[in-house]
Amino acid sequence: MIRLRRASQPVLLQNKTDDPSAKAVWIGGDHPIVVQSMTTTDTADADATLAQIYGLAMAGCEVVRVTCQDVRDAEGLKQIVRRSPVPIVADIHFDHRMALAALEAGVAKLRLNPGNIRDPHKTREVVSLAKERKTPIRIGVNLGSLAPDLEQKLGLTAEAMVASALRHVEILEELGHTEIIISLKAHDVATTVYAYRLMDTTLRSRGTPYALHLGITEAGLLRDGTVKSAVGLGILLWEGIGDTLRVSLAADPLEEVPVAWGILKSLGLREKGFEITACPSCGRAEIDVLDLGRSVEAIAREYTAPVKVAVMGCVVNGPGESKMADVGVAGGKGKGAIYRKGSLVGTYPEAELFTALRREIEGVILEQYPDFAHEVRQDHSIVGL
Repeated sequence: MIRLRRASQPVLLQNKTDDPSAKAVWIGGDHPIVVQSMTTTDTADADATLAQIYGLAMAGCEVVRVTCQDVRDAEGLKQIVRRSPVPIVADIHFDHRMALAALEAGVAKLRLNPGNIRDPHKTREVVSLAKERKTPIRIGVNLGSLAPDLEQKLGLTAEAMVASALRHVEILEELGHTEIIISLKAHDVATTVYAYRLMDTTLRSRGTPYALHLGITEAGLLRDGTVKSAVGLGILLWEGIGDTLRVSLAADPLEEVPVAWGILKSLGLREKGFEITACPSCGRAEIDVLDLGRSVEAIAREYTAPVKVAVMGCVVNGPGESKMADVGVAGGKGKGAIYRKGSLVGTYPEAELFTALRREIEGVILEQYPDFAHEVRQDHSIVGL
C-alpha cells in the first residue's frame, strides 16, 4: 500500500536572535515530520528550563514549547530563546500581553488558544506584531476550551473545534498573516481523528493547506497515554495527515520523545536510533529475553544510527527473524548466536556476546549507514570489519 502525505504549506521555525546560525526547522511541505515536546519547569528559571530543553534536544526533540504566563516568564524567555539549541514556541493562553512579550523575546513560533483569548481586538494586536516580526502562529484548539458560542451551538464536537480554528484562521488571513499551523486536540482518539480529517478536507477545499500539528491532549499516564497517542496519531499519519507532532504524557517530558520517534519509525516515516524487535518469549527460551533486550537497549542508547536489531530467546526463531533485521542475537544456555541478515556470524560465550554484538552493529553502521560513521568507536581495520 502506497501512503501519500498531504500537500501542506511549509513554515520555517527559527529563534530570532543575533546568531544567524541559530537552529532552524522546517515544518510541512516535503520536510520530515517534526517531533516536539514541552518543558515542565518554571520558565522564569531560565537555567533550569534550558537544562530540560538541552535534555530534550539530546533525546531527539526538534522543537520545544515553553509556557509564558506572566512577566517573570517573559523575562526568562529572553534568555531561553538566546541560548536554546532548538526553536522555541511560546505557549499563550489568557493574557495577550504575554504573547506580545514572547514575540519581543524572539520566539520561533507563537501558540495561541483562540478559545482563551476571546477579544478579537487583542488577537489582532498579537497577529499584527507576529506578522511584523515574521513569526509563525499555531492556532491551538483544545476540545475543553472552545469559545462559548461554538460550544453552545455545536457542542463538544470535532465540528466545533474546526469552526473555532477557522474563525481565527480568517482573522490571521484578513491581516495578511498566513504563516499558520493548526492543531485540534481532544482527549480521546475518535474525536481527535475526526477533527483532523475534517480540517484536512476543509483546508483542501478552500485551497489553504496549512500545516497540521498532531496530538492527543491529556493522553494520560505513561502506559495508557503511549497507547492512546500511538493509536490516534498512527491512524492520522498512516492516512498522510500531519506535519509535526507531540505525544502529551503525564510524565517526564523526556518520556515523550522516544514514544514520538517510535510512532514515526513504526510507520516508516522517520529513522532515528535503533529499531529493536524482540520475541515475547516462550517455553523454548533458554535465556531471559527481557534481560537480553535491556542489554541491547543499553547499547542502542549510544548510537543514533537507524540500525535494526532482532532479539530472540532461542535459535528456533533466531535465523528467520534476523533476516528482516540488520543484526540478530539469539540467546542460549551460557552463550548466544549473532546473525547478519539471517546468516550466522558466530556463536559466543555469554561473557563475549555483547562485545561481539557491538562489533557487528558498528560494522553495519560503516557499511549501511555511513552518515553515522562518526559514532563508530572501535578500530574495525583491526577486528576485520
